[in-house]
Amino acid sequence: MRFCPKCGNLLKPQKGSNKLVCLSCGYSELIQNKLSLAITTAVQKKKKEIMIDEGDHGHQMPTAEVTCPKCGNEKAYWWLVQTRRADEPPTTFYRCTKCHHTWRDYR
Repeated sequence: MRFCPKCGNLLKPQKGSNKLVCLSCGYSELIQNKLSLAITTAVQKKKKEIMIDEGDHGHQMPTAEVTCPKCGNEKAYWWLVQTRRADEPPTTFYRCTKCHHTWRDYR
């Protein structure tokens, strides 16, 4: 890796030539050793997945006394998920113990 002597940013290879170029200030220089130049970039985003075993219906999950908006039952399983920025509170998800309707609370 080579850095720009003018501004300190990373020098990148210029397509179709044997030069390294600074994309910030325009500085360029000839590549001294072509064998040592290899740049690879890979970015992967992690997927988030929430799995609830429907056969178990959450019997090992904590419960809360909240009213189900679908059937009116007064008890639901609950769990927290950080769906927004870290400086904001997590989202509470509820699943009715009777009809298994799932809803969320953003408080």
